[in-house]
Amino acid sequence: MMSFFQKAKALDSDDVLAGYRNEFYHAQDQMIYLDGNSLGRLPAATALWMQDVIKNQWGRDLIQSWNNHWFHLPQRLAARLAPLIGAQPDEVFIGDSTSVNFYKLAFAALKSQVGKTTIVTDNLNFPSDYYVLQGLISESFPQHSLKLMESKDGIMMDNETLIKSMDEHTALLTLSLVTFKSAFMYDMAQVNALAQKFDVPVLWDLSHAAGAVPLHLNRDKAHFAVGCTYKYLNGGPGAPAFLYVSKAMQQKLTNPIWGWMGHRQPFEFDFNYRKASNSAGFAVGTPNILSLAAIEPGLLLMEKAGIDRLYAKSRALSVFFQEMIKQKLEPLGFRFASPAHPDQRGSHISLQHPEGFRISKALIQPQKGVKAIIPDFRPPDNIRFGLAPLYNSFVDLCECVQRLEAIVLNKEYEAFDAEKDAVT
Repeated sequence: MMSFFQKAKALDSDDVLAGYRNEFYHAQDQMIYLDGNSLGRLPAATALWMQDVIKNQWGRDLIQSWNNHWFHLPQRLAARLAPLIGAQPDEVFIGDSTSVNFYKLAFAALKSQVGKTTIVTDNLNFPSDYYVLQGLISESFPQHSLKLMESKDGIMMDNETLIKSMDEHTALLTLSLVTFKSAFMYDMAQVNALAQKFDVPVLWDLSHAAGAVPLHLNRDKAHFAVGCTYKYLNGGPGAPAFLYVSKAMQQKLTNPIWGWMGHRQPFEFDFNYRKASNSAGFAVGTPNILSLAAIEPGLLLMEKAGIDRLYAKSRALSVFFQEMIKQKLEPLGFRFASPAHPDQRGSHISLQHPEGFRISKALIQPQKGVKAIIPDFRPPDNIRFGLAPLYNSFVDLCECVQRLEAIVLNKEYEAFDAEKDAVT
């Protein structure tokens, strides 16, 4: 019988995406990066591309670059992103942050639902989305209330709970398609259909899904969505986010922040606001050109690789990882804290252990001569491992499991305290 390492080498040898690993900048050979679900690696082309943007477009051409390169950059990027999320280019806007875009769409959706006052989400959602909803209730919609669906196992959500959460008073349902801790993935088409029975719009957060799993916003009849570009899309730290508004909803919603770039003709300098007729109507101010420009090389890699091939490798990586975890790590006190079936999860795996935080520190800060492995940690005891198909290999996962075994068996984690850094 083949060992896990032998199987991993064979799988890597047959991997049609293996060559993409060389398309990324690797500063440390002695490091395995398994945190692409939080911040994607730097595409090698991005550094060269940004030199041109800075030295030539900004440095040499100055303001002429607005016409030559920059003014239509958000639309060009939207056209590249749209096929990855199953949308039309004029349904996508790229700019601002995920939270700002979430605010714009949540506000617009709530204002359009006259007489309905309940907002529904779940306790698997990303906290920032809660904060925005709480702020909207506090500052703009004091008559509304927030209903929190409770997961029965902290990993997944069942349809029975979902159906019971909605009624004729529900103004908005908002969920993360792939949840940030467990990687549980909702069935978008099914949820949209259930919500439609109550005439409830759904606002999806795609931050842990875009670039990792195939998305079909048009096919699945999605109304609204937001997401970031710095995880699996490799756009860089704090890269501008995106939002999606279906064509059917664009004329029914109004951006609550009326800004220059959301105007139909911004360079007419008209004192009366006239909203742009497509997704550009959800723009606000001047685009962050340098940050926007850095997104494009990552999107080009995604286009070339193809989301279906990326997803196929993601599933293969996660199933292989799951097999090793069951055999090697569960006997050592680790708990698989993601859905058991690959159809129900995104592209990261969460493991729980009572010493989860100190184990993650031991992975990141090993003894001299031992390869560092970078995951991230989410309270109370979740170690998350992002499986980025463009640059992670099957051997990477074998080495990760081997290190986790050694850390627990040798109690290496005892050399670390429980004090947490500002970012975990």
